[in-house]
Amino acid sequence: MSLSLHREWVAQTLVDTPLGALRLAASAQGLGGAWFEDQKHHPGPLDAPEWADHPTLAQARDELQAYWQAPRQTRFATPLDPAGTAFQQAVWAVLRELLPGQTCSYGALALRLQRPQAVRAVGAAVGRNPLSLFIPCHRVLGSDGSLTGYAGGLTRKRTLLRNEGAALAADLFASTP
Repeated sequence: MSLSLHREWVAQTLVDTPLGALRLAASAQGLGGAWFEDQKHHPGPLDAPEWADHPTLAQARDELQAYWQAPRQTRFATPLDPAGTAFQQAVWAVLRELLPGQTCSYGALALRLQRPQAVRAVGAAVGRNPLSLFIPCHRVLGSDGSLTGYAGGLTRKRTLLRNEGAALAADLFASTP
């Protein structure tokens, strides 16, 4: 059986965020995409009507507004429908358990999935996350606590983590005399 990673989009909208424009896309089942316009793995133009008031997109937009106002307190409840393999889905499910300000390493994710040898595959799944912010892949750090790749760019990742109150290795070293 082959798994299609394509979604049939029913609505899309572009929302402004403090970190740039974010394209939201909904399937019939939920939010399937949230990409910064210049991020890696952005699917490009979507075949879906612009419909900012679609219920899923409206909920996502409202939750994003709450997130920007209180990133440490916000938990997203928008129904999600990301397209991915079973392994990617498992990685993304574990990522959704990370609270704002909480970080982990790729190795820790692999251990959590009971696949300690799959660190590189975990990294690839994290990088292919189609739901920036809603599936918080920005909370994954290198094993030494350093910032590592983020499809939306390291500047965004650093800003998101600092807004959430995460302690970053660079911040710890900067405060040491």
